[in-house]
Amino acid sequence: MSENRFLDEAIGRSAETPEDHAKLAGMVAEATTGSPADPSTDGPSDGSILNFALNLEYLEAEFYLRGATGQGLPDDMIGGTGKPGEVSGGRQVDFRSPLIKNIAREIAMDERQHVAFLRSALGNAAAARPRISLDHSFTAAATAAGLIQPGDTFDVYANDRNFLFAAFLFEDVGVTAFKGAAPFITNKTYLDAAAGLLATEAYHAGIVRATLFSESLIDDTVFDVISKISAVRNAVSGPADDDQDLGSRDEANLVPTDEYGRVFGRSAEAVLNIVYLDADAPSAGGFYPDGLNGDLAQGAARTAR
Repeated sequence: MSENRFLDEAIGRSAETPEDHAKLAGMVAEATTGSPADPSTDGPSDGSILNFALNLEYLEAEFYLRGATGQGLPDDMIGGTGKPGEVSGGRQVDFRSPLIKNIAREIAMDERQHVAFLRSALGNAAAARPRISLDHSFTAAATAAGLIQPGDTFDVYANDRNFLFAAFLFEDVGVTAFKGAAPFITNKTYLDAAAGLLATEAYHAGIVRATLFSESLIDDTVFDVISKISAVRNAVSGPADDDQDLGSRDEANLVPTDEYGRVFGRSAEAVLNIVYLDADAPSAGGFYPDGLNGDLAQGAARTAR
């Protein structure tokens, strides 16, 4: 589907009142010309949300593509608005397990398609790929989790298991980010698209968690590593105690849900705290050394939420 056709259909399907139509027309103008539209008083604009998602998809795509193929996104899929950046780290993993190799390859292709889709939907308003760290960031996260000693290096591309640990760090965050953004999306076509992306990310997270649980049954230390990664996410994201590990050998926790069996969501600020690896209202750091591109780029202090 062409970019303009997608945007035209977005107006037709979701403009239920003249006010809705005017708002969406402004969003199309923003997406096709790059000019800013008036922000909604009720929350971030759909364009801002999609660009926030695009920034996260850049990170996931670069992580998986480099691990599965040794190559990142092509040059024609990284330009756009904001400050463009390079990717440090990342290389093809010498996978020992055919299962994990195939998981990495399939998720890599999905994430590449997510980037392509969001860039097409946003048109000229699509954010450029920001600077991404796939080396120092993982070492910082592993040090914070107590997986390595200060001064040591944690190479997520060294082997199958390290790669799965890194995938676990990303996938749960992606699912909760889409869930948290859903209530703010006003355009029904965009909401439908976001639901599809959320479902795909949830499949990814479930596959990674199930594979790690299988690894845990072979080696109990995997449970401990996952618990420590979960604890770090919980510590930096915000006051809510909602992050969940894999459970135990006798009681698995493959699908992290709330008391009603629903996936929980995170605010954009909570997600940013995680990817910046900072609990104190960061604007950059961790996996995004220069921050994200777009309107949603500032984390929040734990005491502020």
